[in-house]
Amino acid sequence: QVQLVESGGGLVQPGGSLRLSCAASGIIFGLNNMGWYRQAPGKEREYVASITTISTTNYADSVKGRFTISRDNAKNTVYLQMNSLKPEDTAVYYCNALRLNSYWGQGTQVTVSS
Repeated sequence: QVQLVESGGGLVQPGGSLRLSCAASGIIFGLNNMGWYRQAPGKEREYVASITTISTTNYADSVKGRFTISRDNAKNTVYLQMNSLKPEDTAVYYCNALRLNSYWGQGTQVTVSS
């Protein structure tokens, strides 16, 4: 059974930082491209960042230079370091694993507010 479990969300002030984690089980983690997506209230889910099996990274323009995605294959975990957070980053953040199939986590809430 595939499980992706996100953690690390919370309430943070504008300009602050958070680090999200996504622990995977039930997949061969090192063979999966991993990604982060987010969904704000009333909006479609949108792409945030991704990292390939050889650690090539890509980012949405809205987060480039502020967010960093990384992976630790020994821990079956992907991370999203989020700096200089803005109120418009408020959303539920979802982890995704992609190889032959696509799997999603349950999401973690990030709220950026003063």
